[in-house]
Amino acid sequence: MKYSINILIFSLISSLLFSQEKNYTENQLSIPTKSVTINGTLLTPSLSKKTPLVILIPGSGPTDRDGNNVLMKNNSLKFLAESLSEENIATYRFDKSVLSYTKNDKEKIDAITFGTFIDEAKTVINYFKNSGEYSKIIVAGHSQGSLVGMIAANNIADAFISLEGAGRTIDQIIIEQLNKQAPFLKDEASNVLSELKKGIIVEKFNPMLNSLFNKSVQPFLISWIKYNPQEEIKKLNIPMLLINGTKDIQVSNFDAELLHKANSKSQFKIIKNMNHIFKEINGDINENILSYTNPELPIMKELTGLITAFVKEIK
Repeated sequence: MKYSINILIFSLISSLLFSQEKNYTENQLSIPTKSVTINGTLLTPSLSKKTPLVILIPGSGPTDRDGNNVLMKNNSLKFLAESLSEENIATYRFDKSVLSYTKNDKEKIDAITFGTFIDEAKTVINYFKNSGEYSKIIVAGHSQGSLVGMIAANNIADAFISLEGAGRTIDQIIIEQLNKQAPFLKDEASNVLSELKKGIIVEKFNPMLNSLFNKSVQPFLISWIKYNPQEEIKKLNIPMLLINGTKDIQVSNFDAELLHKANSKSQFKIIKNMNHIFKEINGDINENILSYTNPELPIMKELTGLITAFVKEIK
């Protein structure tokens, strides 16, 4: 009898620990655009009333909806989407469009411009806006996605969130990073970027800069370099939240400050010890770098709290 009671207690505890249901449903959703079909994941809170929707736009490179690529898996955007949906905020996160192409689509991939990303984001925003299923549409762009999002959100979305977004043009960011990592390449890189700003393809440069400036990448850089985040954010007349972390080794707090100064209507928040992918870093740069390949490390709760409070304040 005592044995049976112990089994019963164990079963009850197990059911409490392992059968907790999520507060949202998960559906895979593809949205066709002029360039390609966007593939993503929609998380919908289990409520009968309309909820706000946050559209998460990923950063640079072949980044997927979870914030991962072939070199780094950290689940940053996945964790953020899930944590917001637990707060009764619907989320849609999607793969960068380049991931929808095949190896035979090289010409189409090479034809992608920064404007392509903006148009795709606008199509996604309009898809949900036209559905009429959400109380508010909020665009949240991470890193490169911040600039994409702030341009795409203009005159469409109800609010905008910049997550670790640059406040300067990409040429300035590249030079700053080279000055830290390979200062001997800074001057030549500056010369290349000067030509790209004029729309001129550069044929010859130091081979050590090939990963940055190979000829297939240059047209994209030419299209990206013309967008100044400070000028673009001035155009927004919607609620804005700018978030940066003190342990971000890719985008400094200075960039977030520049965006805030460019549009004083924005809210500006700094999260102590948060890095570029929303993880808490209490140690040195090695801990920071290792976090980029740790898919189990959770994001900081403070980030979810700030976004949740901002979204629920929107009228």
